[in-house]
Amino acid sequence: MITDRGRLFQLFKYAVYALLTLNIYLFFAEEWAASAHRFSDGVALADMIEAFAATIDTAAWVVLLLMFELETYVLDDEYFTRRVTWTLHGLRAICYLFIVYSFYGYLIKLLYLAGSGPLPGVSDICALVNGDWSYAVDMDEYMVLTAANCGDLSTATAYLQFPGISAVVDQAGFTEIIRLAWVDVINSAVWLLVVIVLEIDVRLQEHNQLEGRFLRISNASKFVLYGLLLVAAIYWGFKGDFVDFWDAFLWLVAFVFIELNVFDWRQESLGEQKIGTEASI
Repeated sequence: MITDRGRLFQLFKYAVYALLTLNIYLFFAEEWAASAHRFSDGVALADMIEAFAATIDTAAWVVLLLMFELETYVLDDEYFTRRVTWTLHGLRAICYLFIVYSFYGYLIKLLYLAGSGPLPGVSDICALVNGDWSYAVDMDEYMVLTAANCGDLSTATAYLQFPGISAVVDQAGFTEIIRLAWVDVINSAVWLLVVIVLEIDVRLQEHNQLEGRFLRISNASKFVLYGLLLVAAIYWGFKGDFVDFWDAFLWLVAFVFIELNVFDWRQESLGEQKIGTEASI
């Protein structure tokens, strides 16, 4: 029975990992559609991170998650040769570069959106239906303005235009978009802090030093950090951005698994130390 529960737990864990991998495609599809409006002449190489920040971020995080899974659960200590250790560390370093790069992408997107300004001479959004104008339904979702939908999208009498593109939004919608952009930036920054703490945990555990003051500081900091990530997930849930909410929820579950891996690893090390002490006596 215990064995069956263990197998079910592992199946559930790897199902979560598989769903996170699927999210790479979901974010790409969403950002690809948005890029047609934001980058009408095509996405240049220098603009890739701004156009596909969530896709690149998620892909890097999935690889990083698998690296943590290998190091904290799949590979036994005897397999950690110098070559394996340096390979894992090298792959994680590459992932961190992309994650930091993605944080920069979220920040650039926030600054871009914050540069929006009033659209003069337009008090009725339906006046824009004869051009190539779109309305920003969400941060990464635009709807082409037509005579059939313009009246349903907004009844405001003033609008803001995003810099350099024919896309508008009313003040209420703009406020929500800016808030979502801020949540993206904060969420990305908090996850960076989480993996810094987790990296320290893993390094300390490798030397059997994850105890006492170090353990208390780690647990307290992660309580705060995971709490902030949960708040971000709840915010996305209430704002109706299902992909962001679903992704945030899955990542929290995934890192609970990694935390459990570290916990089990620590318990195993403590057990081995106890056996060694008793044997020496």
